[in-house]
Amino acid sequence: MEQGEIHLIMYCVRGEKVIRTLRRNYEFMHSQVKRRVPIVLVVTSLESYEPDMEEWWRLNENTISKLGMTFAGHACVTTGMITQSNVTERGRKQSYDAVCKLIEQCRLSNESPGPSRSTASVPSQSSANSNYTAVAEPPNRTGRCNVVIFGESGAGKSSLVNLITRKDEAETSCDAKGCTDAVNEHELWIQDKTLKMKLFDTPGLDEDPRGTVPDKEARRILKKLVQTLMKRGDIHLIIYCVRGEKLIRTLRRNYEFIQSQVKRKIPIVLVVTSLESYEPDMEVWWKLNENTISKFGMTFAGHACVTTGMITQSNVTERGRNQSHDAVCKLVEQCRLSDDTVIHTGPGIKNIVLFGLAGAGKSSLVNLMAEKNVARTSSDMRSCTLHWQKYAIKIDDKSYNVFDTAALKSPQLGVSQYFDAVENSYALIQNLERQGGIDLLLFCVRAGRLTPTLQTNYRLFNEFLCDKKVPIVVVITYLENEQGEMDDWWNRNRGVFDEQEVHVAGHACITAIRGNYPDRYAQSRNTICSLVKEFTAAGQKGTWKGGDSTFVSFMRKLKGLSVGEEKLRMENMVSHLTKRCGLSPGVAKQLADRIKNDVIEGDT
Repeated sequence: MEQGEIHLIMYCVRGEKVIRTLRRNYEFMHSQVKRRVPIVLVVTSLESYEPDMEEWWRLNENTISKLGMTFAGHACVTTGMITQSNVTERGRKQSYDAVCKLIEQCRLSNESPGPSRSTASVPSQSSANSNYTAVAEPPNRTGRCNVVIFGESGAGKSSLVNLITRKDEAETSCDAKGCTDAVNEHELWIQDKTLKMKLFDTPGLDEDPRGTVPDKEARRILKKLVQTLMKRGDIHLIIYCVRGEKLIRTLRRNYEFIQSQVKRKIPIVLVVTSLESYEPDMEVWWKLNENTISKFGMTFAGHACVTTGMITQSNVTERGRNQSHDAVCKLVEQCRLSDDTVIHTGPGIKNIVLFGLAGAGKSSLVNLMAEKNVARTSSDMRSCTLHWQKYAIKIDDKSYNVFDTAALKSPQLGVSQYFDAVENSYALIQNLERQGGIDLLLFCVRAGRLTPTLQTNYRLFNEFLCDKKVPIVVVITYLENEQGEMDDWWNRNRGVFDEQEVHVAGHACITAIRGNYPDRYAQSRNTICSLVKEFTAAGQKGTWKGGDSTFVSFMRKLKGLSVGEEKLRMENMVSHLTKRCGLSPGVAKQLADRIKNDVIEGDT
């Protein structure tokens, strides 16, 4: 540092480490550099999270922040060799690109003490269609991202397109009337040309009947575009573009319109334009207006405060433009749905919630259904209440999302376990709602006694989470040594389940251990796959909807299992909802009030 020869520090950690144990080394390094050198976090051994290793960060970001650790950037990677289990060539390539990009973006440059930023433009070429701008497809493409931009006329949507593409591709105008009369598409490559982003620039809302596109027609166009993309599973993010000087309450109508179309299935982010007068800290706008936005019931997956003006305009600087470009690109990368989580509103992927005690063989069951190793079968130290991991699998030609969920370890919850459940259940319910709900509950039970803890977990998922509206089946595991047929176990024990009021729609008696039992293993896969297909078939889907009301109802019921219910103070609830669930203070307080007062939306 004295010689000025250090540009970046990488803190390298394994993904399975308990987050709080990272703090000591972080504080040691931080005490040496005193913020003069950027520190980035690289998380390794995440091959089990493929194809979306970034999910580790989404699961742990709030905890890292809560413990006071801040990083200039991060990368979630695998460093294993391709010969190792679960390590793929795609994962290695993705990891290499992520780390290289991290260094390029966060390192100190030789000329200045701040992080260097690339200002290279993205090469593109226009097609003959004036409503479509295409780019040459580079090698090694790994993903796509379709972004719909909407907002009222004059909000700067087309200027935002030009800011992102770094080219004057979209027509802009200073006239009162809008200049976009149809949906215009623009393509570019980001993330070192590994992610193809398509921007859908839509006609402005709120124009009068004599405008370029009257408001009624603009809303029809936007609605049709969103519905078409959702049916195809081809939409990853929606940007609500607004001008900084607009009154906050006037933004609500358009927010509610788009929310009514996507029903929380697609993340919506806010991009506030025309903030050049706030430079060098355009984020001040958000700090001034966040509470008002929350008060009016608007919640966003993220936000960016930017200027989209040209450098020739008053108050617009090259630094502000570059800062705005980076902020919007980062917002898209962080908040978009990944290809494996993008929503299909038409017939398609079924969602299964798998639950059971540690040691029941849930991970082995996932691998059995997938017919390959996609889930770690070793014990996971992050098995806190309702922690979950999603796996995308295929059975024959049908696709399924399996949400492997940690169950309660005892019939009652302590205060800390309750707040673990707050964080994890909120993320689980929101994710399931975006994916279209729950099609099936799989209750994984190791062959043995039906304990009180198992009974409590049955109620937790079947009654508390799903309100008995979703089919539930039980899978009995570790029956490789069963005398006679594996199904004999159920014939002997089904009466015990009935006596304890653990009612299930179906069952499977299996072994998920290949070992010395290849015939029983093959039989088990046929059994479980047939069960899954039977209970996720057309007409079997329950009426579970998710949303805040489901979360409030779930946490309200869960209070009854807490041994420290009197300690569940509302201020602690608000703190957990804001810090660990990422909610704004206003929304967090509303939910905490409803949980405390046992109020469910729609109750009278």
